[in-house]
Amino acid sequence: MYLLKKKQAIKPFFRKNCYTHPMYNIDKLYETVAKRGHVCVGLDTALEYIPEKERLHQSAGSVLAYNRAIIDATIDIAACFKVQIAYYEELGMEGLMAYTLTLKYLRDKGALVIADIKRGDIADTASRYARAHFAGDFEADFVTLTPYLGMDSIEPWLEWADKKSKGAFVLMRTSNKGRQDFECLELDQADSKQPDKPKLYNAVGDKLSELAASHLGKHGYGAFGAVVGADPQSEEERKEAAAIRANYPNLFFLIPGYGAQGGAASDAALLLREGNGGVVNASRSILRAWQKKAGTDAATVDNAFAAIAAREAAIEMRDALRKAAESA
Repeated sequence: MYLLKKKQAIKPFFRKNCYTHPMYNIDKLYETVAKRGHVCVGLDTALEYIPEKERLHQSAGSVLAYNRAIIDATIDIAACFKVQIAYYEELGMEGLMAYTLTLKYLRDKGALVIADIKRGDIADTASRYARAHFAGDFEADFVTLTPYLGMDSIEPWLEWADKKSKGAFVLMRTSNKGRQDFECLELDQADSKQPDKPKLYNAVGDKLSELAASHLGKHGYGAFGAVVGADPQSEEERKEAAAIRANYPNLFFLIPGYGAQGGAASDAALLLREGNGGVVNASRSILRAWQKKAGTDAATVDNAFAAIAAREAAIEMRDALRKAAESA
């Protein structure tokens, strides 16, 4: 009888740990994209983006109220939300409280949250950053990281993938023009696994792909993904984007550059994979959508009007990305 109980206890443990992949937040994001589409709503909320009558004497409280209105209007459309901490830090302690309460509001709604903090440090400092943004007042599901101090700047964050299923998006090939200064520098052939004219971002992608292979979720993507930008591109750059997607099939992408930065749905679609594999961020084109609709009546606009405009913009973006992904 004792041996029978022992076998019964061991069998499910063995099956769980040897035959299934762990469930990371990246898997939850994959599944949400499959249901809702690729839209990541960026809550990079500046005071000037908020209707004038709702600004409450330039206080951080008006940022929080506006965020809640946008979240409520887009929660069923967005795959996730990205909150850029700089917009809250500039408002001081009140701004950080608005940041904290925005994250809490999103978590209470069951939304997946990317904290756009772009940290990049090593050893104990990195461990403390990780604890700050994966637990406590600033807790988020994902963060953004910069890799240029080396992979030991990523490792302290990776521990949280194992402990709490957390994820990260590591800067690889960004959407800003300045990427040419460093990210696009060509490497010697021996420095990369890529067959043709490897660049510095390929070295980052190679390392992240190796990392993904050791922390692979159930949908075939690593716990940590990459930031890869979509912006207006030449034909050569379009080929480059398609090659990035093909070369790193186990990396889930956070794709900035859409909308106000000039990127189109067709640019973003090059970085998607089989109708999934990435989320596309838009901030200003959603947060400021009301300004196009208000016209001369801008002074009378309130958060409810702005929320409706944001919802319409998010739906338009979702549908355009779906269509572009199907065409690609």
